[in-house]
Amino acid sequence: MRILILTHSFNSLTQRLYAELAADGHTLSVEFDIADSVTEEAVALFAPDLVLAPFLKRAVPESVWRRVPTLIVHPGIVGDRGPSALDHAIQHGYTDWGVTVLQAEAEMDAGPVWAHATFAMRADATKASIYRNEVTRAALAAVRQALAHYPDWRAGRWRPRLQDYADPAVRGRPHAPMTQADRALDWAAMPTRDILARVRAADGFPGVLDTLFGQPCRLFDAHPGPRLDGATPGTVIGRQHDALLLATRDASVWIGHVRRADSDHPFKLPAALAFAKEAADLAQRADLQPAYPDITYRESADGRVGFLAFAFYNGAMGTPECERLTAAVHAARQRPTKILVLTGGHDFWSNGIHLGRIEAAASPADESWRNIQAMDDLCLALLEATDRLTVAALQGNAGAGGCFLALACDEVWARDGVVLNPHYKNMGNLFGSEYWTYLLPRRVGEEAAVRIMRERLPLTAAQAAARGLIDRVFGDTVKDFADELAVRAAELADDDIDRRIADKAARRAADEAAKPLATYRAEELQQMWRNFYGFDPSYHVARYHFVMKTPHAWTPRHLARHREPGWHTAAGGAGA
Repeated sequence: MRILILTHSFNSLTQRLYAELAADGHTLSVEFDIADSVTEEAVALFAPDLVLAPFLKRAVPESVWRRVPTLIVHPGIVGDRGPSALDHAIQHGYTDWGVTVLQAEAEMDAGPVWAHATFAMRADATKASIYRNEVTRAALAAVRQALAHYPDWRAGRWRPRLQDYADPAVRGRPHAPMTQADRALDWAAMPTRDILARVRAADGFPGVLDTLFGQPCRLFDAHPGPRLDGATPGTVIGRQHDALLLATRDASVWIGHVRRADSDHPFKLPAALAFAKEAADLAQRADLQPAYPDITYRESADGRVGFLAFAFYNGAMGTPECERLTAAVHAARQRPTKILVLTGGHDFWSNGIHLGRIEAAASPADESWRNIQAMDDLCLALLEATDRLTVAALQGNAGAGGCFLALACDEVWARDGVVLNPHYKNMGNLFGSEYWTYLLPRRVGEEAAVRIMRERLPLTAAQAAARGLIDRVFGDTVKDFADELAVRAAELADDDIDRRIADKAARRAADEAAKPLATYRAEELQQMWRNFYGFDPSYHVARYHFVMKTPHAWTPRHLARHREPGWHTAAGGAGA
């Protein structure tokens, strides 16, 4: 089928649908929902059989849905209507939820149902995490089910089901948008579990409006803290790196990120960075348990495998995060293990340098330079680990420098459903570093490396494996992946491990003799210096718009194939 994807942005759900539907053989093009006239033009140019809208913030124009069947992906169960669907489900403690694919009509979310899928709500998960995992899996299943109905619908042999609230199977109901009054925190009265639930229900967007140090801000990235007595609920009582510890009536919570509207940098930042002056004298409380969960290390029962996890928020790795993770890699290498497995976080492996930290710096160019050097140091620590095998275990998505950080490991294993974006150029023609000019051609060859970087498209784990970027793909859910990861790592430790380590060291020595890693790094950083300090401001402009979430003014041409010069619609499309 020829499908036009109409979306507010190319978010994680849209990327997964794009990559999977392309693999299914559909002809796809993307148009960002900028204005009715732009959408109408896209439909006229592409002549799609169907419009698929996975992520919108406003209604599809009637001129489109009356002309072409338009399917809306709604993150709610059948009958649910209105925004904040997932927010309500999390904050109210629902144990199951779903995704509905419905046909666009005049009333939003009220059209007939083409397909739906349900899932169990994961306990203690944030809205953003459930959206990236359970919602995305359910959406893919429901969209495929809906597309399977299309031929029969076209032939008049099948009709979508109306949302009948008299039907007991229709459990969802219309609801109003969730307001900040609905999300408000009463630190003195609410138990910790309720505070965590409210922040988790707003994580990603819009956050919970509250105050820190007497200043209004929105809270994100909340985690349970230790039980502490004597502190006034709602007050900041300590920090761990850039996370702040707030007292509650029965324990405490870590707040990792905030957004200050009154700041010169009104975007999400690590909490102690956003309140740098106020947090400067706070005691570091790294001794407390549970700690803020970013870097953790454990070993298998037999001591042969070390597992290094790093759950950085949204996969962003600033200079401090890179330096601490590099130190953790060096510390792990002091242990008598044969294999070091780097697991990243639940939702992300890594997305490379921290654009928010960079934008908030006194000199974004200088901080960009420090950050990429720190990323390169981290990659180098892995590349020089010739005394053991290293495995990048991607349970979550990876992008830009995070993809090449994974390639610095000897093997790359990924969960089925992970999406990779192994390229840099979408960020203002950034050249990239992380030794990618060594790592990518080594895996896929020179021609394929050029093609991957030029395409700038998301890859599913299966597609990445087919191209040689990934060695093994397994596990549908993060739990499935983690369970199988432990088994496969133990098997690897049994697989003539000493010989494999020796072979690895010999290959690294041969590669170093042919062209030193320092040369690759110097060549890449020469290009990056031009991105950061040169006459072309594209990187700085793109970074600013990214962190400020500036609405798109156009759809990038590599996504909007219908706007490519020479594009001609084939006969048989809906608009032909």
